[in-house]
Amino acid sequence: MNAHSPDPATDRPATPASAATPAAVPPAASAGAPTAARTAPDGKPVERGAPIRSLTVLPARREDVELHTADGLTLVGELALPAHAAPSGTLITLHPLPTHGGYMDSHVYRKAAWRLPALADLAVLRFNTRGTSSPRGTSEGAFDGGEAERFDVAAAIELAEFHDLPNRWLVGWSFGTELVLKHGTDPGIEGAILLSPPLHRATDEDLDRWAAFGKPLLVLVPELDDYLRPEEARRRFARVPQAEVVAVEGAKHLWVGEPSVRRVLDEIVACVRPGFPVPLPTTWDAQTEMGTDTEASDQASYDASRTHVQPTTTGQNT
Repeated sequence: MNAHSPDPATDRPATPASAATPAAVPPAASAGAPTAARTAPDGKPVERGAPIRSLTVLPARREDVELHTADGLTLVGELALPAHAAPSGTLITLHPLPTHGGYMDSHVYRKAAWRLPALADLAVLRFNTRGTSSPRGTSEGAFDGGEAERFDVAAAIELAEFHDLPNRWLVGWSFGTELVLKHGTDPGIEGAILLSPPLHRATDEDLDRWAAFGKPLLVLVPELDDYLRPEEARRRFARVPQAEVVAVEGAKHLWVGEPSVRRVLDEIVACVRPGFPVPLPTTWDAQTEMGTDTEASDQASYDASRTHVQPTTTGQNT
């Protein structure tokens, strides 16, 4: 799975504009918080602290959760909350295709859960759709091609409501975007963000339903996507007047690499928390060396996220 690039004349700049106000500035830095920027001789901000790398796990309150569907299944997941503040927004994530390796730990979602509670005061709910497995466990049921998964989407929104999580946004990636478009028009959400929508299962009827729903829809389309590239995405999403299609230059369907991940996280924060300063910090004041995302390091970093301990791996970062 891969991605495509934007039209320079019409697409948003590579870094979302920041319109920070005093109220939007994150809480004052303390141990385990982003450090304040200082100014270099050329006038540009210089961040202090250790770099946030591929396997960095920032502080958060993390708890295993179970979602209960209307058709009687139990799904497994994790809720990550800001460590020292109430969340200012909530991401309900829907992962890529489970028959092709998608699950709640797909890397963009792992990194969102590890970073955004600390960097942007966002709650991040990740879970395995029916029949999907991860280190967290296996959700009951069987993959249904996006149809019975409507119960999974509803259960996730219900859990967020039960926890009184504010400003709820759906975030779908690949297959997850199909679930958003087909089943996400719920009054309990504020809008949705789509990452690499293939528009295979979602139809024009689903797009028309979103148009009538009227809630915001941010569509991030990789320049080099294998399935839907920016020009075609603009044509298809023209049916949804409130949809904003953003082409991301150089990106691919899987958003591999830190530049792609950071762009996605910046766009998400700018959408869910308008006026919050972006780009997000790339350093932290108490960080250890991280290693490369591999199957082994993914497991180590997942285990670390459960115990709030950094994994001890070495190597280059993605």
